[in-house]
Amino acid sequence: MVRFLLLLLALILSGCKVQEAPKKVQEAPQQVSVKPKGDECIVKRVVDGDTFVCVRGNEEIKVRLIGVDTPESSANQKAYRDSAKTGQSLDEIIKMGQEAKKFTSSILKPGTKVYLETDVQPTDKYGRLLAYVWLEDGRMLNEILIREGYAQVYTIPPNVKYAEHFLEAQRKAREERKGFWGR
Repeated sequence: MVRFLLLLLALILSGCKVQEAPKKVQEAPQQVSVKPKGDECIVKRVVDGDTFVCVRGNEEIKVRLIGVDTPESSANQKAYRDSAKTGQSLDEIIKMGQEAKKFTSSILKPGTKVYLETDVQPTDKYGRLLAYVWLEDGRMLNEILIREGYAQVYTIPPNVKYAEHFLEAQRKAREERKGFWGR
């Protein structure tokens, strides 16, 4: 009986073969575009390329875009640091910052309705709301800035929901020499 069971087991196992898992095909990522999600907010003014003020209900809030960093648009401590770090002149840093602010302002005109999606950490040490900013057409402003070369990826854990997607958008912007990557 034991021999019979061993023979049966051997026959069953000989019919099995190890298969490799199919290799994942990496497709070029498309822009994140979905139905806008998050709290509705009406744009009041743009502060710089990655910060703006909006009104949510009766509350005026300052919003900092998650996962992106644009150059400074005025001579401040960060602009001096960026200049030293990149080797670009302070004037060049400020010029790029003003271009980023202008680009953001072209999208976030006063009165524009946006939707604010937060991540794990909802505010920063300055009290600004940290958000992924969705436009009414379903596009995300954070990604647009990166994809068009006006911002670079700036990920601060734990807010990493779209980090991989942002990195791919930045790689593509650099490759295509868009915005600041074309300088």
